[in-house]
Amino acid sequence: MPAEILLVLLIVILIVLATVFFRYVPLGLWITSRASGVPVKIFSLVGMRFRRINPQKLVNAYIQGRKAGLDVTTDMLETHYLAKGNVERVINALISAKQAGINLSFETARAIDLAGRDVLQAVQMSVLPKVIETPPVAAIAQDGIELRAKARVTVRTNIERLVGGAGEETIIARVGEGIVTTIGSSHTHKDVLENPDLISQTVLNKGLDAGTAYEILSIDIADIDVGRNIGAQLQMDQAEADRRIAQAKAEERRAMAVAREQEMKAAVQEMRAKVVEAEAQVPQAMAEALRSGKLGVLDYYQMQNMIADTDMRSGIAKATNPAQGSEILKDEKNKK
Repeated sequence: MPAEILLVLLIVILIVLATVFFRYVPLGLWITSRASGVPVKIFSLVGMRFRRINPQKLVNAYIQGRKAGLDVTTDMLETHYLAKGNVERVINALISAKQAGINLSFETARAIDLAGRDVLQAVQMSVLPKVIETPPVAAIAQDGIELRAKARVTVRTNIERLVGGAGEETIIARVGEGIVTTIGSSHTHKDVLENPDLISQTVLNKGLDAGTAYEILSIDIADIDVGRNIGAQLQMDQAEADRRIAQAKAEERRAMAVAREQEMKAAVQEMRAKVVEAEAQVPQAMAEALRSGKLGVLDYYQMQNMIADTDMRSGIAKATNPAQGSEILKDEKNKK
């Protein structure tokens, strides 16, 4: 019985040791690397396990790179892996660059990958350029006609400026700015419609790819549409604004005239009130003058004759014809 227990314990210990051994010693990867002609030391594989590196991913990338003739080491791949880089993508990018004849070093590819850019896509764009289509760009020629242009920009990646270079948004913005400038400097919209390549040549000569991660190969105008007559619309808006201003000023003058008229009417009414008040005081003053002896009876009758004569002359002046005036004069004489 003790012998059986000892045997069981021995078997358990062997199983545990085997599990630990195969857990930290990737024997299969070591055999694969040896069979591929790219040997990796067993202690390096064990060290990867302790450094929490996936040896499967690293060894496969190392074998792939060495088979393609790349001068890489496991230490270089480990360093990039520990820096949270994508080892497989970097190796594939280096292989594609070598086959395409593009000068790309491991350090450059590593920096591009750590910068957050897809280095493999960048290499592919260097081999096969990419076409970027801009949204419709509206611009106004000097004759006031609006034009809407769409452009297709063919670019390829500039590996040397990929780190720190501007992206596609900058290219689109600069091309749009160039289109607006070119159309705006044209005397008429017909010049642009007749020669759309004028936009391409002008924009391409501006060096819009400076400071970007791309190199512009060509700019092609895909479509040009004629929009509104902005110049005429602005003139109409200006005329409408002038009309409203003139109308407002006329309304202001009319209001001021009405106010002055009201003031004049009020002044006339006030004067009439004063005249009426003065006329009401005349009989009292005459009576007082008669009582005090300052005005005689003959003087009073002479004044009445003068008033009657004045009324007669006013009647003659208001008469519609000379005959009517003569009759008024006779009547006055008969009264006297």
